[in-house]
Amino acid sequence: MKSPLIFALCVMSTVAAVSAQAQTYQWKDKNGRTVISDTPPPASARSTQIGEAVPPVTTPIPDTSKSATPPQTSADKDLDFKKRQKEAKEKADKDAKDQAAAAEKREVCDRARRNLAALESGQTLATPDESGQRQVLDNSLREQEIERARKIMAETCNK
Repeated sequence: MKSPLIFALCVMSTVAAVSAQAQTYQWKDKNGRTVISDTPPPASARSTQIGEAVPPVTTPIPDTSKSATPPQTSADKDLDFKKRQKEAKEKADKDAKDQAAAAEKREVCDRARRNLAALESGQTLATPDESGQRQVLDNSLREQEIERARKIMAETCNK
């Protein structure tokens, strides 16, 4: 098992050593075209340049000894898909709850504003007491209700 690998490495190093010895030549032919070759130019060539050897183009061999993520199987892909679906559903549910809470907060704020406007109008107002009978708000109860409405508005309206 190791001998084919050693043989391949020996062949590649030999090819690299031979190609490293090659020189490149560049010249203009009689039609004025630039020619680049590893053979020397003909005697009729104009402006000859000799270049250094061009290193061979090699492709790096990937190192499989390091921990790389293996390709996903269809079961792994299915599991990932279900996980993403679950996360999307949870996010949608959370967004829906947040929207419902915001709508409820706006309703409480609007109700507190209407109550405050009614309390500050000076009209005679009545509220039911513990026995269900109507009780007319006197000035002290009206002030307590005004403070309560302002407190509710401060908690719900500006946030």
